[in-house]
Formats: sequence, C-alpha cells, structure tokens
Amino acid sequence: MSRPGATAAVLAAALLLAACAPSVDPIERLGRKAADRVHPHGPSGEPAYRRWGLTAPLPAAPRPPLHPLSFRTARPPVVDHVPTSDRVVFLTYDDGAEKDPRFVDMVRELRLPVSMFLTDSVVGPGYGHFARLQSVGASVQNHTLDHPAMPGLPYAGQRAEICGQQEKLKSRFGIRPRLFRPPYGIYDSTTLRAAADCGVTAVVLWRASTTPDGITYRTGEKQLRPGDIILVGPDEALGPPLRDRTARLLRRVQASGLTVGRLEDYL
Repeated sequence: MSRPGATAAVLAAALLLAACAPSVDPIERLGRKAADRVHPHGPSGEPAYRRWGLTAPLPAAPRPPLHPLSFRTARPPVVDHVPTSDRVVFLTYDDGAEKDPRFVDMVRELRLPVSMFLTDSVVGPGYGHFARLQSVGASVQNHTLDHPAMPGLPYAGQRAEICGQQEKLKSRFGIRPRLFRPPYGIYDSTTLRAAADCGVTAVVLWRASTTPDGITYRTGEKQLRPGDIILVGPDEALGPPLRDRTARLLRRVQASGLTVGRLEDYL
C-alpha cells in the first residue's frame, strides 16, 4: 500500500511532465486527422489512379536537382516556366476560395506535389482546409493579403500586402513562403523591390492555364512542355469541382508524356 506522500509526489511529477510536453496546434491536429482518414484505395480496392479518373498511374517525378536554380539578381526573378530537361510540369492554384474536401484525398492518394498561392481575405476562416492539404504534401505560398492589382500601388502598400501575408502564413503554418504570385499575374518594379524585402526568392507566374475548353498558353508553343508552370483556373461558374478539373488536366499531362514535379524543388 503506497504512502500518501509518495502518491502525491508521483502525481506532481506526472503533472509536471504533462505541462512540459509540446502542445499541438489545432490546425496541425486537423491536418493529422485528415491524413489518417485518407485511404489509398476505394471501397472496392480499385487503384487510386482509377478512383480519380486516370487511365494509368501518374509516373513518379525524377529525382529533383540537388541545387535549385540560382539567380544572381538583387531582386527575385520572374518565372513562368522552369528551364529543365526533366519531363515535369508544375501545378499551381490561386486564392483559396475553393475548399473541395475531396481534393485533399486526391492530393494524398496521387501524391500530387501541388502549390497553393493563398490570399488571406479569400481564404477567410478556411485555413484549416489548407492545413489539411499541407499535411498531405501540398505547399503553401504567398498571393497577398487582399488581392489588389499591384502596379501603381506605393511601395508601402505593396510591402504591406506581401509581408503581411508572409506573417499570416508563418503564424498559420510555421513556414515563411519563398514564392510569391502577384494577383492577376501583373507587377511592376516596386513589386519586385517589395517582394525582395519580404524574403521572396522568386515571383511565379504561369505559361499555361486551364479553361472550360482545355488549356490556354500565354507564350510560346501551344502545347505542354517540360518545366511549364500551370495555373489551374478558379471555379468555372457551375462547372466541375476542383478535383475533376485537376483530373482532366492530369490526363492531358500524361498524354504529353509528362508528370508532375514539386515546384519548390526547382526554384
């Protein structure tokens, strides 16, 4: 039979250990739970690629370069494609208005290394959804606080938009993004100066984007090519959900003999 003093000492030690244990952020808990709920196969045991409307598995991306591209410039470079011979393209998504819960499953099951460029005023209270996406492999990047057209805004305003979102994302996800996409894909020299001062290492545009009819190209050849950065367009009014639009794009990527790479590994 234990003595009262010894019992009290044991209880005190247990309480001390509990107090010292690292706490888990609520958003992180949401992400872990979402990852735990995802299964690699459907109820019938069908392969994940068929579950998501593909006719063949998505090929694994090549091993990423040991050293990302190095740009010897005082201000971050502006890129719409990556100069690489790897047969990869990069999938990017803007704003954060669409919060398709099945898209989280899709990213996890297909191991899609997608990049989410988030705007604080658009995401609103929905950061938990993007925490779940981050927990299953998506990356989170900067798309300003309020989505203004940047050209013509004074330096202080542009810096506030970019640095403010850097801080928001740091507080939400524990990381400070390196990549920034200006709203509408437009910028001026002040944007690049402000981005550099906020710790951005590359300003990311896109060469190809999805449309209701397929894919449109801003420059160059009218076909997908290695290194292309693709913008998966926002919700087409009453159109298919994000997961279906992504599957349609993936079929085009596969038909071009390409696969999906992680943009952050190359920039």
